[in-house]
Amino acid sequence: MTGRPTFCLALFLALAACDAPSPHFMGIAPTRVEVDGSVFAVRVKGRLAEAVRVNPQYAPRMGPIGERAARAMEQVSGCTVREIRGDQALILGILDCDVTPSG
Repeated sequence: MTGRPTFCLALFLALAACDAPSPHFMGIAPTRVEVDGSVFAVRVKGRLAEAVRVNPQYAPRMGPIGERAARAMEQVSGCTVREIRGDQALILGILDCDVTPSG
């Protein structure tokens, strides 16, 4: 029985580094982006973007992780993120790509 906790820990660590997409983003290659120490695998499809956090990092709430994920999605998509949903590991962004430059 002593091997079971070790196996569970190894499985958890392997899954923590996983960047598998949700079903809507299957087949789309991710772009890795680092923002302020958080690393995300970002996929964009239409007006939606998905950021999967792939680095081990203490994140008890969405707060700063959500802001970083939104910046990562903006870098990859070239659009403004209007709204984010999800949790600290998988963040969905609703994009606003009809932004016109000011001036």
